[in-house]
Amino acid sequence: MLDIRPNEPVNDEGLARALGFGRTPVREALKRLERDRLIVSFSRRGTFATTVDITDLAHISEIRTQLEPIAAARAARTASAPTRQRLAELADEITQISDDDDDNRALLKTDVRVHREIYRASGNPYLEDVLITQDAHATRIWCLFLDRLPHVAEHVREHAPLLRAIVDGDADRAAELTLAHVIGFEKSIRELL
Repeated sequence: MLDIRPNEPVNDEGLARALGFGRTPVREALKRLERDRLIVSFSRRGTFATTVDITDLAHISEIRTQLEPIAAARAARTASAPTRQRLAELADEITQISDDDDDNRALLKTDVRVHREIYRASGNPYLEDVLITQDAHATRIWCLFLDRLPHVAEHVREHAPLLRAIVDGDADRAAELTLAHVIGFEKSIRELL
């Protein structure tokens, strides 16, 4: 969410204090973030948040357009009854989002939550890991344009029919709606460039 801005230093001691963890778990998390290309460490200089490079959008979208429909279709085929119930409740929740809701940051957090729930519902932890990483990069790009993006509430509400397709076990429809959503995200960003 760009709470730590691109190229800003990352202080592991400060993060540990702020999060209420010891330095060891924070350092382990930072190693993961570095592997995911969200931070970079330089010896004797420190650790920094990576830049957000809009040219990465095409690379991220290439991965997401291939894998997100797979995750949604898999979730539609294999999700458990409790998972389907949770997704149905989430669909109901996002249906209530109003066009008047102009808290784009909160809306984006809801968007991230929906994507993470779908990834988890796929039941494939390896697919989930890849998509969480790519979604994190996409979210950082969104954050660069968040104050200029129109219709964020509408974008988030697009997930309701997708979630319902998963709940109904309609794998083809889930994949189709997911692909349209990911393509729509990239198009929205490119229109602002």
